[in-house]
Order: sequence, then C-alpha cells, then structure tokens
Amino acid sequence: MTTPQDIALLDARKALAMFRKVKVPVLGVVENMSTHICSQCGFEEPIFGSGGGQGMATDFEIPLLGQLPLAIEIRASLDEGNPTVVSAADSELADTYVRFALRTAGALAQRPRSLKMKLPEIVIQNT
Repeated sequence: MTTPQDIALLDARKALAMFRKVKVPVLGVVENMSTHICSQCGFEEPIFGSGGGQGMATDFEIPLLGQLPLAIEIRASLDEGNPTVVSAADSELADTYVRFALRTAGALAQRPRSLKMKLPEIVIQNT
C-alpha cells in the first residue's frame, strides 16, 4: 500500500525489498488516495501526483491491484457502519472497490497453496 507521493513510494519500495529479502510473498501494489473526488462537484484530480503505484508495480513486476480514491463518502459511510459497497452499491466508487477486491482475490487464488500444516517438531526426552 502506498500513496502517489514520491516519499511514500520510497517507503513502499523499501518495504517490498525487505519482504522479498525475508521471502514474504507480496500480492501486488495498492495505491491509496490515488485521486481526490470533490464532495461538492464530483471533480476528480490526482492532487498527490499520479502514476506512482503503476510505476512501482512495473518496476517490481507485480500487479497493480487498485488505485483507490480519496472521497468523503467513504469515510462518511464507514462512520455510519455501512461501507460504500453497501450504502451506494451501484456507484462508481463502490465499483472501484469491488474491482479492487476481485483483482486481489484473483491474485491470491493464483498463489500456490500447501495443504501441509507446518507444525513445530516436538521432542520428548527422559532426563
């Protein structure tokens, strides 16, 4: 998860490099606050910059799972206990989150799974 600003991308890139070093799998990049949607007129603009999440995904050869906007409706609906995908299910904003969720689920489904449980070895000794 990152925002489009260069400083946030630097941190996200360091985190991804660390995860790879310790062999923690990463599904992809999520760019939060990708754009701002004006609550008065609906105008959408990339006030924090643009292309950062996509550039990071390209550089690290991982998918860009989503670019999520900054919109007051998200906060307001969550404060009321109803996420946007419920409170405004037919909205473009809800569609953005549904597409993100589907891409994330698809990326997760493509990961190899091991059904073998990794349990610690238990040794019993008489002392």
